Amino acid sequence: MASLNRRSVLAGSAAAGVVALTGPRASRADDNPGVTATELRIGCTTSLSGPVSALGTIAKCSDAFFRMINDQGGIAGRKINFIYYDDAFNPAKTVEQTRKLIESDNVAFLFSMLGTAPNSAVVKYINANKVPHLFLSVNGDKWGDYQTYPWTMGFAPSSRTEAQIFAKYALAQKPDAKFALLYQNDDLGKDFVNGLRDVLGARYEALVRAVSYEVTDPTIDSQIVTLRASNADVLISGVTAKFAAQAIRKIFELDWKPMHFVTSGASSVSSTIMPVGPERAGPDHLGVHQGPLRSGMVRGRRDEGLYDIHGEVFRRRKPEGGPQYLRVHGHIRAAQIAGTVQRQFCP
Repeated sequence: MASLNRRSVLAGSAAAGVVALTGPRASRADDNPGVTATELRIGCTTSLSGPVSALGTIAKCSDAFFRMINDQGGIAGRKINFIYYDDAFNPAKTVEQTRKLIESDNVAFLFSMLGTAPNSAVVKYINANKVPHLFLSVNGDKWGDYQTYPWTMGFAPSSRTEAQIFAKYALAQKPDAKFALLYQNDDLGKDFVNGLRDVLGARYEALVRAVSYEVTDPTIDSQIVTLRASNADVLISGVTAKFAAQAIRKIFELDWKPMHFVTSGASSVSSTIMPVGPERAGPDHLGVHQGPLRSGMVRGRRDEGLYDIHGEVFRRRKPEGGPQYLRVHGHIRAAQIAGTVQRQFCP
């Protein structure tokens, strides 16, 4: 049986199909932070309160999955101790909680930490301490920069890539399309700006009207009014679910019918469509030909085994509620990291 240390977890993630930094294994698991003969400590910061508290569902459901693993004996006899703290989407709080996880809780690694601004506040500190910072709950393009941050790995698709996909599809449908872009004023949102620039090149300034918002803003109604005045054919919403719902409602009120693209993280029926009403998000109102919204996600064949396990987690562990797509997201992340760790103990 192999031992586990911080570097070997990172190397094991490469075996799972992501970029990694390889290195030597330690000879004894109990010589390494967060790993004993009976326990594996994993750390996380998330938003259980604050402007995006619904996203805390991801950590809660990862915790439910880890509890299921523990009920089955853990991984190589070790129970997973998943320690997650609320940072309220406040980067200053993220710094405090991350230092606590590394310096006091002595976690083996950090997993699924939420948010562009929170992760940006701690990424240099984490990498300086050589702590794996894995499968982040964030879409920013910067998290794939393994040369600058070799101990950090993203998980979700890059927002910059999503923006490129949206723009290319829109231009294929309407080659002379004019674009409106609503984006969050942080690295996540700015990736949408960069993705559009990648596709449009020198035409960007002539074809795009871009407006930003702050994550603490109560509403984005004024931004939508401004974008409506541009008479754009295409609207790209680089936003979270709350603001995607607000955008759909305001677009309907203005009787604006652009081809509307919403980022994959905000394209949930339960979190985005239902709060505003399906009648406001249909193709008659958004000018979309197939389905209520275009998103970067492609629906494939349902994995029945995955859904069976997911149902088992929720029947028996009963994590607090939340949008289904976030519950599944938390489950998938936890299953991925558990598989990575399993391969390190039992290669």
